[in-house]
Amino acid sequence: MTFPGAQYVELPEDSESLKAMVRTLLLERDQDKQRAEQLRVDMLRLQLELDRYKKWYYGPRADRLRSSGELAQMLLDFAGELDSKPVHPDDVPPAAGPAAELRRVQRRKGRRNLAQFENLPVTTCVHELNADQRACPCCGIERNEIGADESWQVEYLPGHFERIHHVRKKYACAACESNGASPSIETAAKPETAIDKGLAGPGLLAYIVTSKFSDYLPLYRLEDIFARQGFEISRATQSVWCGDVADLAEPLYRLMAERVRASHVVATDDTILPMLSKGKTANARMWVYVGDEGSPYNLFDFTLDRGRDGPKHFLKEYRQVLLADAYGGYNGVVAGNEITRAGCWAHVRRKVIDAEKAAPEIAREAVELVRALYTVERQAKDVPAAERLELRQARSAPVLADLREKLLGWKEQLLPKHPMAEAVNYALGQWAELNVFCNDGAVPIDNNVSEREMKRVVLNRKNSLFVGNARGGRTAAILASLTSTCRRHDIDPQLYLTQLLLNLPATRC
Repeated sequence: MTFPGAQYVELPEDSESLKAMVRTLLLERDQDKQRAEQLRVDMLRLQLELDRYKKWYYGPRADRLRSSGELAQMLLDFAGELDSKPVHPDDVPPAAGPAAELRRVQRRKGRRNLAQFENLPVTTCVHELNADQRACPCCGIERNEIGADESWQVEYLPGHFERIHHVRKKYACAACESNGASPSIETAAKPETAIDKGLAGPGLLAYIVTSKFSDYLPLYRLEDIFARQGFEISRATQSVWCGDVADLAEPLYRLMAERVRASHVVATDDTILPMLSKGKTANARMWVYVGDEGSPYNLFDFTLDRGRDGPKHFLKEYRQVLLADAYGGYNGVVAGNEITRAGCWAHVRRKVIDAEKAAPEIAREAVELVRALYTVERQAKDVPAAERLELRQARSAPVLADLREKLLGWKEQLLPKHPMAEAVNYALGQWAELNVFCNDGAVPIDNNVSEREMKRVVLNRKNSLFVGNARGGRTAAILASLTSTCRRHDIDPQLYLTQLLLNLPATRC
């Protein structure tokens, strides 16, 4: 029997030639399998990269397994179906008595408690009937006041500009002048200002700095807001004022840097901060250094690139624990000195979740083990560092040992360029740094505290787009350090900066 299009191949007669042909075909088949597997891995890498970009643009920011989200959606659908079913009277449990009914009534939402507004100033408006309205419709006699109904309303009055007219009186001695001597004229002094002979008062300067570096409002929007309120201040003028405030506060900024370097643990991170340059913007960097509870300051530092010279210069006298991601530039910072480098388990979890589609079973098992570490951290959150260390060594250390064995096993199973292999190699390559928290109760398990501060820089970058020059980056670092530290201490940055700009000029040398 023959088939259309079939090709006939002359096979050799001797067995050795046939065996050689079979071996060649088997080798080609194995090579084809290897190429197919490599293509499959490359396709997975491209698909994961596409999913990562989609998540950055459209997806949630939380690092969660896709399977966990599907389970949550199933539970939500089940709850919706259960809620839509009619309730049989026999399925309703009997009431537990008057106390249960009272608790049920107390859970109802009532009027808002006005005690939380007691700190606001009060303006009383009295509403009365005029003489004609007071006349009784029955007999025409004027009715008497018998009481009043009271109600409250919260109003917002937009900010406004005021001109402060400073009049400095001059004094002279009339007797000396009549005698032909010097009249000894003296002029009354006025308070020192943040900007010498400047138009802006401390409250206006504090509002501009707070709006830009705490509320992330770009200066061109502030220019429009001010124009609506009747006074135009160009963005260029506001930018110069911000630079002047930063110059005034620089000694305080340097003192904050010294306090941060006195911390036992310093958390650090960095992000791009574009700077205007010829042709296109340059990728300058903004770094953050977060002090521990003993030195509770958040300090930003601006550099022209991501080289290690930035953190190496800032941390040149630091000798304790540096909490950071796996950026290789930190290797040169910690090499040759007494700095202990700690790793971030949030980065490990994120890389595993990003590669979930390539190896869902491995991802699920790895995330469960990392979740067990975070369970211990939640239980040890409010205890002293010594007790936290004991709890970590008792409960987290066995989890770490188990996870390391599994990581080594997964590394043997996966191809070197497999997406999940990259996550596994990341964890194994940082294993010593990732275990530091289990040897020091004061070291956090992750670097989320500095990443949260970096997100605020990203918001400012998204709205303001770039800084004009290196001086603008330095200004942004100083003023962001002040507003970020205010936020850390639950202090109103505008009130703090207003008082600061009243006090600092008087202390200048």
